[in-house]
Amino acid sequence: MLINMNQLLEIAKENKFAVGAFNVADSNFLRVVVEAAEENDSPAIIAVHPTELDFTKDEFFQYVISRVKNSSVPFVVHMDHGDSLASIMRAIHCGFSSVMIDGSLLPFEENIAVTKEVVDVCKKINVSVEGELGTIGNTGTTIEGGVSEVIYTQPEDAVEFIEKTGVDSLAIAIGTAHGIYPKNVKPQLRMDVLEEIERKVDIPLVLHGGSSNPDKEVARAVQMGIQKVNISSDYKYAFYKKCREILSTTELWDANAIYPECIVEAKKVVTQKMNLFDSVGKAAIYRKENVKPFRNTFSS
Repeated sequence: MLINMNQLLEIAKENKFAVGAFNVADSNFLRVVVEAAEENDSPAIIAVHPTELDFTKDEFFQYVISRVKNSSVPFVVHMDHGDSLASIMRAIHCGFSSVMIDGSLLPFEENIAVTKEVVDVCKKINVSVEGELGTIGNTGTTIEGGVSEVIYTQPEDAVEFIEKTGVDSLAIAIGTAHGIYPKNVKPQLRMDVLEEIERKVDIPLVLHGGSSNPDKEVARAVQMGIQKVNISSDYKYAFYKKCREILSTTELWDANAIYPECIVEAKKVVTQKMNLFDSVGKAAIYRKENVKPFRNTFSS
């Protein structure tokens, strides 16, 4: 079932769990996320970065949308780190039910203006909008980028940003980074920042850069009020680690001989994250509450 982010995260917030947003870059990763979600009866978010959309091409998402619409598990198809109104509109044309506009590197007032422009368009067609305030770090191991020094989200700014833009969810910076942390780096999340923001705002909060953070800290962040956690590097790393093992020991060249074990390894990571976020079995809540499927009248 395809729904929008508002429908997904409203129930997550009410029931105190989070939903994983897993970046999908091809059909193998789509299989990993969809099959893991169905096997664990867990809601899930299929996240797509603009560079991933460039690679997979728009037509691929005709299959993606069809696949998730015919599932008994609730899914959101979400543009991750949309960098302009043009990239947002491309995602909407492809049938995405949710978008993120990332103006976090802009001055505060410009971020508000850019985000509100996207919200004004998307509200008319029932597409959810995520904004970002503060900056996410960059470990240098991902295409998603980031900055060398995290700028933490200020709680007062979060209140003003939400009021002036009308965003449905907000990605906040509390010390995470995109990618896999080097072995000599031990990330620590600023739980005090999260606690104060959660106390001041009432929309769902998002944690970007969720890969490679200590499970204990992520679990605590979910308990404190994070409803969406972005995961990309952790499960892709598991996939390609197995792929390298296979290719280094054989002369296989058929995809159906190489990728099945890679998919299994990546699904183990996704399943572990779903357990960490306490979303396993929670798809039943959406069915019980008879959540209505998303319909994108714009793209149709």
